Amino acid sequence: MEKLMDQDLIASEKLSFDHFREEVLRDYQLACESREASLMGRKEVLTGKAKFGIFGDGKEVAQIAAAKFFRPGDFRAGYYRDQTFVFASKLATVEQFFAQLYANPDINQDPFSAGRQMNSHFATPNVDEEGNWMPLAYQKNVSSDMAPTAGQMPRALGLAYASKVFRNVDGLKDFPELSNNGNEVCFCTIGDASTSEGHFWEAVNAAGVMQVPLAIFVWDDGYGISVPKKYQTTKGSISEVLKGFQQRDGSNGLDIYRLKGWDYAGMVEVMEPAIQKIRDTHIPAVFHVEEITQPQGHSTSGSHERYKSPERLEWERAFDCIKKFREWILENVLSSEEELNDLEIRAKENVRDAKNRAWSIYLQPIKDQVTRVLELTRNVVPQVPEKAARLNELVTRLEAEKEPMRRDVMHTLHQVIETLGRHDSAFWLKDYYRELKELNASLYNTHLYNEGPKSALNVTPVPVTYSADAPMLNGYEVLNRYFDQLFTTNPKVIAFGEDVGYIGDVNQGFAGLQAKHGEFRISDTGIRELTIMGQGVGAAFRGLRPIAEIQYLDYLLYGLQPLSDDVATTHYRTSGKQSCPLIVRTRGHRLEGIWHSGSPMGMIINSLRGMYVCVPRNMVQAVGMYNTLLKANDPAIMIECLNGYRLKEKMPDNLNEFTLPLGIPEVLRSGSDITIVSYGATLRIVQEAANMLAESGVQCEIVDVQTLLPFDINHKILESLKKTNRILFADEDVPGGAAAYMFNHVMEVQGGYRWLDVAPRTLTAKAHRPAYASDGDYFSKPNVEDVFEVVKEMMAE
Repeated sequence: MEKLMDQDLIASEKLSFDHFREEVLRDYQLACESREASLMGRKEVLTGKAKFGIFGDGKEVAQIAAAKFFRPGDFRAGYYRDQTFVFASKLATVEQFFAQLYANPDINQDPFSAGRQMNSHFATPNVDEEGNWMPLAYQKNVSSDMAPTAGQMPRALGLAYASKVFRNVDGLKDFPELSNNGNEVCFCTIGDASTSEGHFWEAVNAAGVMQVPLAIFVWDDGYGISVPKKYQTTKGSISEVLKGFQQRDGSNGLDIYRLKGWDYAGMVEVMEPAIQKIRDTHIPAVFHVEEITQPQGHSTSGSHERYKSPERLEWERAFDCIKKFREWILENVLSSEEELNDLEIRAKENVRDAKNRAWSIYLQPIKDQVTRVLELTRNVVPQVPEKAARLNELVTRLEAEKEPMRRDVMHTLHQVIETLGRHDSAFWLKDYYRELKELNASLYNTHLYNEGPKSALNVTPVPVTYSADAPMLNGYEVLNRYFDQLFTTNPKVIAFGEDVGYIGDVNQGFAGLQAKHGEFRISDTGIRELTIMGQGVGAAFRGLRPIAEIQYLDYLLYGLQPLSDDVATTHYRTSGKQSCPLIVRTRGHRLEGIWHSGSPMGMIINSLRGMYVCVPRNMVQAVGMYNTLLKANDPAIMIECLNGYRLKEKMPDNLNEFTLPLGIPEVLRSGSDITIVSYGATLRIVQEAANMLAESGVQCEIVDVQTLLPFDINHKILESLKKTNRILFADEDVPGGAAAYMFNHVMEVQGGYRWLDVAPRTLTAKAHRPAYASDGDYFSKPNVEDVFEVVKEMMAE
């Protein structure tokens, strides 16, 4: 019996060793394949097949080690050198990597962005084609990568924060497909130089305060493009600088680990228990992975030989992670030279074949278009002999393109049509040109917003109802009762921001609700607008419905970058594969002082295309918009009227049910002489002026646009203009801001100029920030007298 047990033990040990050896060799081959993809990718750019390339060479072994502990349910918020991590996680193939490098707009070939992002910008779906949430807890998840340096940090904080919410909110236990009791870790990767960005520091500080399961991997190759880290980081080491953040017994903070990027066994040994600790305890950690190399330099746009010394280049060759991995394998007798040589040859062949397939698939539909254009053009040449020479020249030029692009096809087709002019033979060419324009629009100009059942524009309107004895309440009280009902009925809704929790926000919309619904659902944050937005982004990506508050509209600038670069582009840059239904709640318009009275609406609508911008005139209107947005998957910013919280409003009966359609203006006052278009707090100024004008015989029609994005989708303002033949656009943005935007839409998009009897006008605030106090407001922004005088001038023309 004892002999049999010994034999079983030996067999078990051999099986374990064989399994370990096979895993190591698979990892080595993967590292070689990823390196070869980088090398071949650079060549594809330099030969003109691809536009630009940035690669993860030198980071292969560290990323393979990290990916071993990336589990279903986990999330990655990374940057553009993580190709090996994603290959190792089996979330991307080398062929898909090259399809993205070639910018293939076919979502089946580049499933991460349909050619809308450059290489190594990965993503996994978080919603299906109907907008329903994917079973995120059962799949490995990648939030869509973005190029702005450190831009992934705020979102990473939010992805990790969501785990804490899922773990601590009992009502969320009913959604196991979204989270396994908050056991998910967010893997965030960043280059060492980018840790100089404020995004990094704000996110690290917030993670240490909040204690969320965030694993930050800093890939340290010693440089930020050409600038060595001694000019980037105090002490030349991010882990040294972060020592004050180190978590100790009885304190918050984070754990810090220093690793060598070429040490396969050492990294695996440290990462395994470290990431498990993050998963179990929600204590965040930074993994400072040093001695990483970058064999091809920063990108295809330059050479690192220009700024690295011969000694540095020699060190990089000696400490290349794949070279050191190979040495370790041989030293530990896990393989032979011959076997490794075979693996390396196989890796090169696999990558070459994948590259060739990706290129062939990318080029074929374009070649088909070229063939069709050549065929149609040659068919018409005999019918227009006087233009044959020019047509043949165009045919020859297109035919000579060895690697044509879609734009080459369109350019040639357009020139052929112009050459033919009104000749009947151009019919089929024009028809094909229209067909290709529609096709290319679908490839490149779709999915800025949701287009299916989860579009906010497809939410069925439900009218507001009032009882005969409906009480008149302050606006903030309407919001307070609404939020109370909302949090009672929808466990996925959470709210957070400065002063939102304990005191219930500075204007009392959440007063008393933290005590009732819990501090994980309605919570305070530090003064950190950037990462408040990041909290919202990550939570929204994970299927929660966050309301992230910016205390005043003026402070939105601090949080604008993640909204503009991340939230507003997510649905577009993933071709509809990812949704981020964040609601940003803020308040603005008229108050007192330079930094509490802002209305930078032009900045907002031009930087947040991809979000909806709601500008309700009162709190009941705001409630209807909240209800609409919560039934959809589109992100939005809600700008409540700062001076409207204590104005009386009638309390609706169906507070949680009524929905306000977005993009549909409302006529607040009928009139026949002039149309005045406005929104938000300025409407009260306009209404007062209209009362004065009525006394002098001028009947104003007042239109509340209600939302700036979307804007008047049914052209209701045009219908008003057809009746009055005069129009004034009034708001309190700077000149050329949102009033000019409304002017452009009505005059150009809607063709309103055809119905004018006098020149249209805009009435805005002054170009400077509003001066302090009531007189400062009066002389800085449109007042009643301003509206009155402009309208009288227009009536006199």
